[in-house]
Amino acid sequence: MPNYKMAVVAIHGMGSQYKQPQPPSSVPTFSKDLRRRVARLVGSDMDKVAWQEVVWAQILQGRQKEYLRKIKRSTGYDQLREFVVCNLSDAASYRPTPDDGDKIYDEIHKKVELVMRVVRFQIGERTPVLILAHSLGGHIMSNYIYDMQGYLRHGGSPVHSTPVENMETVAGLITFGCNIPIFLFAYPEADIKPILAPNRELASALQFRTWWHNYFDKHDVLGFPLGKIAPSYAQLVQSKAIKDLPINAGKIFTSWNPLSHNGYWKDRDLYEPVANRIRKILAAV
Repeated sequence: MPNYKMAVVAIHGMGSQYKQPQPPSSVPTFSKDLRRRVARLVGSDMDKVAWQEVVWAQILQGRQKEYLRKIKRSTGYDQLREFVVCNLSDAASYRPTPDDGDKIYDEIHKKVELVMRVVRFQIGERTPVLILAHSLGGHIMSNYIYDMQGYLRHGGSPVHSTPVENMETVAGLITFGCNIPIFLFAYPEADIKPILAPNRELASALQFRTWWHNYFDKHDVLGFPLGKIAPSYAQLVQSKAIKDLPINAGKIFTSWNPLSHNGYWKDRDLYEPVANRIRKILAAV
């Protein structure tokens, strides 16, 4: 019986991540390179870490691929067109609508909910969680936590019956290649409200001053710092709740260009801080 003390929940960003048959959420796929590197640094204590993945690409990927098949004889630039359809349309499709006609937002959030339910039954109702969110995954997790915190802003009752499922035991949020800012230009700066600290149900030793680390590569046109987008985010940066951290992601042929967006998963500038945060959480449990 595993003696888990914490959970890591990794969520992918834009693009094709789904392969059939899909393994259980506890089997690393898109995050396996990152997990392997982190495990090497954490050592035997990695046995105390339940690693879970949120895979949501299947919600859109089938329709995207079918559409590309239908238009293939009528169009050119197939690889570039596939990039646009399978990446940018993910971002365009993920949005709540006033008439409740778009279900993609809810379907993606349901994937997060199911993984958090696994964490609850696998470890416990007050499990400290470290979230690793790439690209659009950062926006998804921010929205999911924001929605779970609705009862704190508007009164009422929590959505779920346990703190871990209500995203109240998040000891750390690590985003990389995060594009939250591009979704916020439709709102006046004064109306933009970030999530509250998602650690209110953790012991004080696990309520770290900096609970959100945001890594970005200046060459990655899909990764952005957060502190400049609105005064509310600037306040979190000023208080050190959020740290915007520029890094150089990728290898020799990718670190200096937009391909760095997919280079974070194997980069020392990311996996070393992830390992350090895991060690810090385990030491405080």
